[in-house]
Amino acid sequence: MTFWSMTADLLGGLVVSAEIFVFTLMLALPLGFPIALGRMSKNPVLSGVCRVYISIVRGTPLMLQIIFVYFAPYVIFGMPLARYPRLLATVLAFGFNYAAYFAEIYRGGILSIDRGQHEAACALGLGRTTTFFRIILPQTVKRVIPAIGNEVITLVKDTSLAFTIAVTEMFTIAKQLSSSNTTMTPLIAAGVFYYIFNYLVAYGMERLEKHYSYYD
Repeated sequence: MTFWSMTADLLGGLVVSAEIFVFTLMLALPLGFPIALGRMSKNPVLSGVCRVYISIVRGTPLMLQIIFVYFAPYVIFGMPLARYPRLLATVLAFGFNYAAYFAEIYRGGILSIDRGQHEAACALGLGRTTTFFRIILPQTVKRVIPAIGNEVITLVKDTSLAFTIAVTEMFTIAKQLSSSNTTMTPLIAAGVFYYIFNYLVAYGMERLEKHYSYYD
């Protein structure tokens, strides 16, 4: 195994890891918002459903959720596993998992806004919807960015859990190369790639946080 062949293999796995990362955020970030609103709803049924969903997702291992999402269509509907892409199952499991965490972050951000702002907007004749989207939501976005950044960074590392259902992301390839060549070099190289990936994500989140600093 040459250095360049190892690097090429790891970069191929990194592309898969990046796909899991991007598609998970595309699903989880918007999905977490209605879940947060449902959790805060005065409707006891809706609030209860969202509360139970969040509790189950946060109370069980992500690895177990990946296995469940992948095998559930086969067990429940008899759907052949060959027709159910592993990458799709991984993204769905990650998306539903992180949506629960994002929902709680959103909820905390919304509740952190002083109640007096709602009352002031009402005194000015603004409706509840207008107040939320024009006054409350912009401040909430700024406040939740640091917490979301932490979850996003965690997501980069969690992509390695895709090996549970044999998705060939970077960590899986690094283990295979390390085992077949009896060397730790691929694992060390994978660690470097993860660090660079995380550094770029952290830098992007920091820039985003500074962009919204005018709300301070």
